Amino acid sequence: MPQVPDRIADLAQAHALAVMGSVQRDQAVLPDGVQTLVLLGPHGPGFWETFTASPEYIDGTPDPMDRWSRRIIDVMAQQLGARAIYPFGVRPPHPFYSWALATGRVWSSPVQFLVHDRAGLWASFRGALGFADMLDQPARPAAPCTGCAQPCTTACPVGALTPQGYDVPACHAFLDSADGQRCISGGCAVRAACPVSRAFGRHPDQSAFHMRQFHP
Repeated sequence: MPQVPDRIADLAQAHALAVMGSVQRDQAVLPDGVQTLVLLGPHGPGFWETFTASPEYIDGTPDPMDRWSRRIIDVMAQQLGARAIYPFGVRPPHPFYSWALATGRVWSSPVQFLVHDRAGLWASFRGALGFADMLDQPARPAAPCTGCAQPCTTACPVGALTPQGYDVPACHAFLDSADGQRCISGGCAVRAACPVSRAFGRHPDQSAFHMRQFHP
């Protein structure tokens, strides 16, 4: 089998994206004609600077990050002879959660959110590239939660996100309060508490952007 081309990572990095993992057809249910799926997500703090310099962000119209993702990943797909697949804009949605778990680089965290070996609880996906070939995959890393003190389980100021589940109404109610503005401006305290998240270095303004989408 051919190895996953370095060109995928190079093209992704040119747009401050990263290969978040890949999955083959024998590991998950993939779209018709796709033998290997490569997931793409933001690459550290540089992603925010790249995105905010884009016409999609500057023009002020709705869904700028989704529109940016389509423009960038559509071109990457054309360059690589792949199919662009997105976690938005289709019903029913593509099962990115299941695909992520099948990569061996993403796990269900103690608070049930996805945790990535490099992005931690900041794990997110802007799209995927579907290839008609079976591409080799790198060795799978160890799960970051193994041996971790798991500060994510106690980080929520109002206990809305714990191993017992996610109390979404309690979360929104806290975000409406004065104290909740810390999470609005800096991102979810639970995601930020992950040791891997802290090393990832996501820009605070990016976290604030996503919080405003979650809690307008």
